[in-house]
Amino acid sequence: MSNYLIEVKNLTKIYPGMVETVALKNINFKIHKGEFVSIIGPSGSGKSTLMHILGCLDKPTSGEYWFDGENISQFSDDELAEIRKKKIGFVFQQFNLLPRANVLRNVMLPLVYAQVPLKEREELAKKVLEESAFPKEFWYHLPNQLSGGMMQRVAIARALVNNPILILADEPTGNLDSKTGEKVLETFKKLHQQGRTIVLVTHERYIAEQAERIIALKDGEIVEDKKIVQSKEFQKISE
Repeated sequence: MSNYLIEVKNLTKIYPGMVETVALKNINFKIHKGEFVSIIGPSGSGKSTLMHILGCLDKPTSGEYWFDGENISQFSDDELAEIRKKKIGFVFQQFNLLPRANVLRNVMLPLVYAQVPLKEREELAKKVLEESAFPKEFWYHLPNQLSGGMMQRVAIARALVNNPILILADEPTGNLDSKTGEKVLETFKKLHQQGRTIVLVTHERYIAEQAERIIALKDGEIVEDKKIVQSKEFQKISE
């Protein structure tokens, strides 16, 4: 059995139109199970397109995407949806919380899509909130009653509730101040230490360097793929 969770082989994505847009050109890389990888690049580099393919939100034009031992490159939309529901947790820059649902119900949401019974949904959501040390007095608050940092903590708890084998984080500190952003990145580091596979997408170099490996994109191609040597102390965002 392969030790790789992700294998990308000659991946290309072309958006048709009057003038074709080549978003990704023959991309190749592998990600081990339990690895913490950042994907970095400026606007238009192809990182968002790559994230959508890795997250089973889009399909490549050509090439192969192997995920958890399966070539899912040409899976149907329904098959990709099943993978998203069962194996992938998403954390977004905009939090994407339901505004009229309290913290507990927001965390339960992926389990609703997975058709988990109500009682079990509540138990699992409470468990992940407790494990993430999210204060109980806020469990029944609405998102607009929370700080940005707390909303992102809810989003991370929601991403973990179905025990995914991959966590995809898209600019997770983009709407946070530097101090709160550090705390969120510390959370990802702890999840990595627990054996989680994390792919973090960012355009900021100092955030990318909090991972153990950087894959840098430019004009749809990989221009850098290297390991990061971490110091014992957390690399301050303000540095």
